[in-house]
Amino acid sequence: MTPPPAAEGPTGLPFLTARWTNLFLATYAVPDELLLKRVPRGLELDRRDGQAFVSLVAFDFLDTRVLGVPWPGFRHFPEFNLRFYVRHGAERGVVFVREFVPQRLVAWVARVLYNEPYAAMKAMTSQVTETEDSITVEHQLPWQGRTNRVRATGAKPAVRPDASSVEHFFKEHHWGWGRTRGGRVSRYQVWHPIWEIYPVRDYLVDVDWAAMYGPEWAVLQESVPCSTVLAAGSEIAVYPKGMLPPPSAGSL
Repeated sequence: MTPPPAAEGPTGLPFLTARWTNLFLATYAVPDELLLKRVPRGLELDRRDGQAFVSLVAFDFLDTRVLGVPWPGFRHFPEFNLRFYVRHGAERGVVFVREFVPQRLVAWVARVLYNEPYAAMKAMTSQVTETEDSITVEHQLPWQGRTNRVRATGAKPAVRPDASSVEHFFKEHHWGWGRTRGGRVSRYQVWHPIWEIYPVRDYLVDVDWAAMYGPEWAVLQESVPCSTVLAAGSEIAVYPKGMLPPPSAGSL
């Protein structure tokens, strides 16, 4: 992997490197009360036109390495997550509500090292079908007796949206935020080049929101995404976690 330029990204040894490919993001506008209790102290919701959002994201990990080591059986796998958007000053990032992967070990490491809300579902699958002028990705995740599915078809060739576009706003984030078990705010940095997208021609989102994420998320069961993005993806590097200093009185 080519390291990021010093002026544009982090330095030092990344904890994890991989390729994230064919990322489908289905984004929904949501009321603040659904998210505020989940916002780590000292951060604020990252809004667009005054509105807060969540994104259902499905993609594939390829060529995964931890501290430079490729672990057999843990290099290629899908992920299915729900995230929302926060900021700390000029630093824009995401907080995860829940993340699914097929391997128990991957979920365990993420919970232990980052206190991230991972769950394992061995039977989850992903499939990519390409033609000369299109690409279709489909993810299936069995959960509590129901198969949850997302599918998207995008047009080729991939294009780079403008930096002011909705697509750019939702796909370009370089900080992951969360809380330690002791309640402190933690963060890690994700480097990747700007992603091109396949303009979405068609999509399907068929998930049981309440079963996967909790009863409060049932409000999205009949909702239609306000944005759908199919990003080509790239090599990525995740840099070790750090913690914010304790917030001062009067901070969020």
